[in-house]
This record gives sequence, C-alpha cells and structure tokens, in this order.
Amino acid sequence: MGVPQVVIVGRPNVGKSSIFNWLAGRRIAIVDQTSGVTRDRVTHLIEVQGQFAELVDTGGMGVEDPDNLTDQIEDQIQTAIESARVVLFVVDCRDGPTPLDQEVAKRLRYIEAPVLLVVNKTDAASLDAQADEFYRFGRNIIRVSALENRGKAELMDEIAQRLPEVSHDDPPPGDPAMRVAIVGRRNVGKSTLVNTLAQAERMIVSEVPGTTRDSVDVRFEMDGQSLVAIDTPGFRRGKSVATDVDFYSTHRAQRSIRRADVALMFFDASQRIGKVDKQLCDYICRQYKPCMFVVNKWDLMAATMPTEKWVIYLHDTFRTMWYAPIAFITGKTGKNVKAMLNHAQMLFKQSRHRVSTSRLNREVRAALEKNPPPPYRNRRPKIFYATQVAVQPPTVVLFCSDPKAISPQYQRYLLRVFRDNLKFAEVPIKLYLRRRSEDDDRDEIEKQ
Repeated sequence: MGVPQVVIVGRPNVGKSSIFNWLAGRRIAIVDQTSGVTRDRVTHLIEVQGQFAELVDTGGMGVEDPDNLTDQIEDQIQTAIESARVVLFVVDCRDGPTPLDQEVAKRLRYIEAPVLLVVNKTDAASLDAQADEFYRFGRNIIRVSALENRGKAELMDEIAQRLPEVSHDDPPPGDPAMRVAIVGRRNVGKSTLVNTLAQAERMIVSEVPGTTRDSVDVRFEMDGQSLVAIDTPGFRRGKSVATDVDFYSTHRAQRSIRRADVALMFFDASQRIGKVDKQLCDYICRQYKPCMFVVNKWDLMAATMPTEKWVIYLHDTFRTMWYAPIAFITGKTGKNVKAMLNHAQMLFKQSRHRVSTSRLNREVRAALEKNPPPPYRNRRPKIFYATQVAVQPPTVVLFCSDPKAISPQYQRYLLRVFRDNLKFAEVPIKLYLRRRSEDDDRDEIEKQ
C-alpha cells in the first residue's frame, strides 16, 4: 500500500550505483571500482510516468566484505528483494555472463516481483550483439548505458508497465482486517498474550527465554472481525546472536515487523528498558510502522507504581516516538487487552487514511504563515504545494524550490502540524522533499 519499491540488484561492479544515480537524476550513491562500497540500502523517490516509486540501491551479491559484514549486507539485500514491486537485475555487457551472475539469476528465479534484466555498459549499438549473450538467463533484456545515457526511456517504460496500479480500494473481502506483530525482547509475555487472544494453547508458553524461535501467525476473532497476531522470537543484542537459529530468528522477527500493519512493542513492567528495546524501536521506526508501547505484567506493579511514571519513562527514552500510544495490560488474564486491540485498530485506520490535496495544502499554507522556513544561504526557500502519494505509511511529497534548504527541524515542525490537524495523530508519516520541475507551474500555496 506504500510507495512501490524498484530494487536494483546484481553482483559487485556491474554499475548498480551508476544506474541508481542515472535514474534518480542526481549523484546520490557512491560509485567506485572497489567491490563492496554499497552496504546499506540507499533509497530515492523517483517519478515514473506520473507515478511515484522508491528506487533502492543494494550491495553486491556474493561480495566477501573485508570488515566481516557479509551477513549483514546479504540481509539488507534480501530485505530489499522481499519488499520490491519491481526488481532490476543489473549485469555488465563487457564482462558477459559470469558464474556469479548465474548465481544471482538463480536467487531471483522464484521471487514474486517482476524482474527486468538490465544489461549495463552497452555503450553503443556495436555492443548489442554482445549483450544478447544474457538471453541465456531466460529473460528479455534491456540494453542500457548509464555512462552514455542510452536506453533510459525504454527502461522507464518497462518499469512503469510493471508498477502496481494506484488504488484507493480497501483490501479484498476475506483478508484479515489487521495484522499485529507482537514484538519485544525475550520473556516479556508475548506468547502468553497470543494464547489469551486465541483462547487456546496455540503457542508454547515457557519461562525459559527464547522458546519461540520462529514467527507464528495466529488468526482470531474480535467483534466479528478476523485479525492476525504475529508472535515473534524475542530479540537479542547483536553480539548475543551466537547460533544460526538465533540469527534466523532475528531475521524472521524483523520480517514479521515489515509485513505487519501495527507493531505492539512489549515491555516487562518489572524490568528496566534495555539496549535491545531501543534497537527494536529503532527498527520499527525505520520501517515506518504504527507502534503501540505495551507495558505487560502490570498486575505486578500497579500497587506500587503509578502509570504516569512509566509514561514519562517511555517518553524520555524514546523521544522520537512521542506520538506512540501506551497501553498497560496483563496478558495472562486478558486485562485491558481488548482496549489495546481497539486502539491498535485506530492506528491501522490512521495509517490508511488519505487526505485531499486541497486540505493538505491548506494546512501547509497555515503552517508557513505561522512559522516560515528559515533562510538558507541568505534566501528563504519556497514551498509550492504538497500531495499525499501513498498510505501505510501516509506518504507526503512536498514540492519546493530547493529540498536541501528545508532543514530537518522545519520538516519535524511540518510533521507535527500534520499530526495535530489531520488524522495522522499517532502514526509515523513519511515526508519527501522534491524540487519542482521547470515545466511544473503549480503553486497551490499561493493560490489559496
């Protein structure tokens, strides 16, 4: 439901970052002949024939990282592939098909997203026959050259044909109304809550930390609606991931967060917030998932500690998530659980809300009149108009004279205005800044 992602993959040194910069229209990713320069995913919003998409650059598949980060790089690549709506499989025309290209092709064979085989460095028509060698991978090829600006229009056309159509419809009948990921460190009572929800012993409940080693979906009914609770393995600190089981448990738990509609972040009322909790909340933030802080086992503390103390503790610890609501429950008995789920459904609805462009621009105009952006290099930046381009998360694109001139502090101010005045009070909002194109004369802020 969010902005569709176009993910660039391939072995090292085939020009993935060059393709990324070329399609983005600006130099963002580092381009270097050294293998493994790109490690984390790099994203940029692009417009493809009137539709917005996120372009994602990834590290080279099969690279052995000199800093022993190979597993982390591969995990980032896999995460990008799983979230892709279109995959650009980039190869090098001059090198021809290599064994590592073949390994990448095998890895992409069974993914659901459409794959475009992009033969980069086809700098001239004289190299077209050489590019034809890649037909052996069983896919149609697109000959391009980022260096010579060759084949860009054809590639963008192919991407546009495969992007999902923009739809404002609700999920088809029969789909669960909401998927809730129950996350937290080990032994905070996640599986106990799932058993309470399902009214059956669907999970193994144990005092031994780490009992749940995989993510398990449990469907249950509430007020006539079908919901899915995703029980996840307890998170460990990175240096505590000692076995393959631990590594894949963490990977699956992160995947559960990505496919959930709402994350319930569990804390044990009798324990202090630790580093694992902070890492987990940071991951939820980076995925732009609606989140509710759930203080479990509250029956053990209710007599000795007021809820206000925990509220202050959470807000002081997670200052960037001040908008996240807080619930105090006892998962074992079910106390306050229904109220928690009702509030989670409110978050779900907020994340799917769409606001009209006219209403959004009225709020931007009012925000500018009350507090205009500070000058940048002795000039005040100009904001022309805003539009919401996606839901889950609510995604707003702000067209302005210079994206670099809108400071992070001013962006946070605008996000607070949106939360205060639109129906996004408790969910993360993704904000993109784009320079208005030369042929775009829209200025909705001034026209109102």
